[in-house]
This record gives sequence, C-alpha cells and structure tokens, in this order.
Amino acid sequence: MHIPACETNQIEVLLFDDALQNEQTTSHDYDPNKWLYVPCHYSEYRYILGTKGVNPLICIGINPSTAAPDDLDNTLKSVERIAHHNGFDSFIMFNVYAQRATRPDDMEQTFNKLLHAENMKAFEYVLSLYGEGHTPTVWAAWGTIVEMREYLPACIADMVALGNQYGARWVSAGKKSKKGHPHHPLYLKKDSVTEAFDVNAYLATFE
Repeated sequence: MHIPACETNQIEVLLFDDALQNEQTTSHDYDPNKWLYVPCHYSEYRYILGTKGVNPLICIGINPSTAAPDDLDNTLKSVERIAHHNGFDSFIMFNVYAQRATRPDDMEQTFNKLLHAENMKAFEYVLSLYGEGHTPTVWAAWGTIVEMREYLPACIADMVALGNQYGARWVSAGKKSKKGHPHHPLYLKKDSVTEAFDVNAYLATFE
C-alpha cells in the first residue's frame, strides 16, 4: 500500500531527463538489460516501469501504485500476460498522472504542472523506443478512475497529441464502461485480445 506522504508540489521532483540519465548510468538491484525503471528508485512518483524490447505494448493506467522491477503487483502481472498474448515482446506501464497512490482516492487534489510536464517527456521517450517497422501501440486501460480528478482528461488529451506525432495506434481490451471508459487490466482474462480504441471520440465525451 502506498499512501502519499504529501502533495508532490511539496517535494523536489526529479526531472525526467535527469531521472533517465541516472537509470542509464548507475548500478541497480535489478537487471538493467531487462527492466526500464524511471526513476530507478522507489519514490512518491514513477514515470516508467516495464521491460525492454523492440515492440512493447504501452499500457496506460491512471497512476502508479507500489510495483517495481521483479516486484510486479497483480495489475502489472496481468499487463505482462496480455502483452505477450497479443504478440508484443515487452510491455511498458505508463500512467496518466505520475503520483504514486495505491488508492486513487489518495491522489492529490492540486494538479502539479511540473510533474505532468515531466511525465509527458517520459511518454514521448517511450513512444520513441519502437524499432524500425513497428508502430507505437498504446493500450488505454485506466478504467472509471479517470472520473476521480478533474485534471485527468486534460492529461490524456496531452498524451493523445504526443501520440499523434508518432503515429500511435490506440487500443483497449475488455468491455468498456457505460460511459465508454476503457477496461482496467486487473480482472481481464490472460487471453484478452486488444482492439482498436477511438481515443479522439472518447475525449469528446468530456467536452
């Protein structure tokens, strides 16, 4: 269980470029040839957690919980299984908002512009990781939790704009909610198949 110690505007947020450099140049207690983990230490926020490959499935949740390399929670275990079932050689867990909070109710009420800006730099980096001949595939998987904070739809819109620059293909898995929210990964079957998700039509529902 991760309960935020404070709002993220009360702590020093490590900029993504600095966090990535640390991940690439320091020693770790996990295999850096397998894992991508930024920042590479446990903190009040997380930009990226995933495995390395040339064709990852980028899964988008709302915010991180406690997962770390070699210590995946049940949601991340489900993400990994579904990624492999759908033909991807790796997975990356990303989030609409980078603050760690196991219970979405504990997410901060105040939107941290700096944390979001750095999270978007992280998303652009993830989109750039694809090998030649592979299209970035982004799995919308945030569930109904998106309704819990007013700033979250705008964060998704920024992600979609970045995705457009890289020709990203958006998908979902499982049944959508009555309001059209994409299904959360936790209770999906391991053989769930991803399907096209019209993220622009989805965003229009918030207008």
